[in-house]
Amino acid sequence: MSRADLVVVANRLPVDRVEGPDGEPTWRRSPGGLVTALEQVMQNLDGAWVGWGGKPDLDVEPFEFDGTVLVPVPLSRDDLRDYYEGFSNGTIWPLYHDVIAAPVYKRSWWDAYVRVNRRFAEAAAKHVQDGGFVWVQDYQLQLVPQMLRELRPDVTIGYFHHIPFPAYSLFAQLPWRRQVLEGLLGADVIGFQRVEDAGNFQRSIRRLLHYPTKGETVTVPTIEDAARTVISRSYPISIDANHFLELAQRPDIIARAQSIREQLGAEKLMLGVDRLDYTKGIRHRLKAYGEMLADGRITGKDATLVQIASPSRPGVEAYQELRDEIEMSVARINGDYSTVETTAIRYLHQGYPREEMVALYLAADVMLVTALRDGMNLVAKEYVAVRADNTGVLVLSEFAGAADELGSALLVNPHDIEGTKDILSRSLQMPVAEQARRMKTMRKKVFDNDVVKWGQRFLDDMETSRARRNDA
Repeated sequence: MSRADLVVVANRLPVDRVEGPDGEPTWRRSPGGLVTALEQVMQNLDGAWVGWGGKPDLDVEPFEFDGTVLVPVPLSRDDLRDYYEGFSNGTIWPLYHDVIAAPVYKRSWWDAYVRVNRRFAEAAAKHVQDGGFVWVQDYQLQLVPQMLRELRPDVTIGYFHHIPFPAYSLFAQLPWRRQVLEGLLGADVIGFQRVEDAGNFQRSIRRLLHYPTKGETVTVPTIEDAARTVISRSYPISIDANHFLELAQRPDIIARAQSIREQLGAEKLMLGVDRLDYTKGIRHRLKAYGEMLADGRITGKDATLVQIASPSRPGVEAYQELRDEIEMSVARINGDYSTVETTAIRYLHQGYPREEMVALYLAADVMLVTALRDGMNLVAKEYVAVRADNTGVLVLSEFAGAADELGSALLVNPHDIEGTKDILSRSLQMPVAEQARRMKTMRKKVFDNDVVKWGQRFLDDMETSRARRNDA
């Protein structure tokens, strides 16, 4: 199989392995946010994608899917326990999300993280053509850039960090902090969601490695005494806004949205769409909503909250406990405030196809994105993209990356329960003229800065890095 000019390296392949009609295994495209973001970028390129196939001990040869060569990396159950559930999601995820949950530091987890990162780097090195590009994705693979540079110094390496990068005071807790920074600096271009994240990264570089930084660059010394210049900056990720708008204009989806509103019966529909994760602020949202019902500020006839919490990391104990806590809160609120005719909260622990999500976005008067910490949050942008009539209210956490771009939303501090209640009341009462003014501003931002522009900005900087190295 020929080698590719652009190789994407991510924890997962962009497909799921499923059983076909004849019982034979087949592949279908995954619904995840990373896949959605990159599918447009990959469409017009001679590309390959390196990632885990989604099942333990699955060892299959590279294959082609929708014009992209997919390169499965096998992971054992032990790898998944220690590298993925352990170091990636038991250490890095909570540490990088402001220690909302306590990180766990296990040397065996770190050893697995190193071992698996090397496996991904070797697969990428094997499948990228001479002088090509490799684009590494996210926190599970922070060591891959440097490992790949050692294996293939001829290629140009990019790394994009989809989650927050913590302040130095938090990052410094990590026992393997220097190794992580050195791993990331193997890249030529390092991207973050927010200017704040890029700044946190550069402060950690200065404090721990003492490398000079200037503007959006880091100077990395090399053994040959010819220092490398690494671009380190923010590239806020986005969505395929036109695709979401096209879905929102389909008659069947419009009819589905109307059906949802009729079935719920309340005057206003509030919607939350999140992975079941402690960073998403679902507990705080439920507390504020429950208190509004208790205070008599709203009733079940005034508004219904539809909360979708798609399953996430069921093997991690903190997530099991979170699900139990949320479902107890929902049951308590519904028991106290639902009636025969109305349900205070419709809670759905399920994932839904994109068409159903667009119908829900169209049906919702208020979209609640109240994460305690979030790299970006594309749900906020999806909601804005489909509101072609400029109605609807976005309530957005100031701690989500999307708040940097969507400043016309009603910004909220989700830790402030009283303040959140006031914002929710305001969202339900906002005049249509104010809705339109805010929504027009946000829609322009989303459509002017879509996912194609995001990918092109990053790849342009990788091309600049390659040209600079070739000229040296």
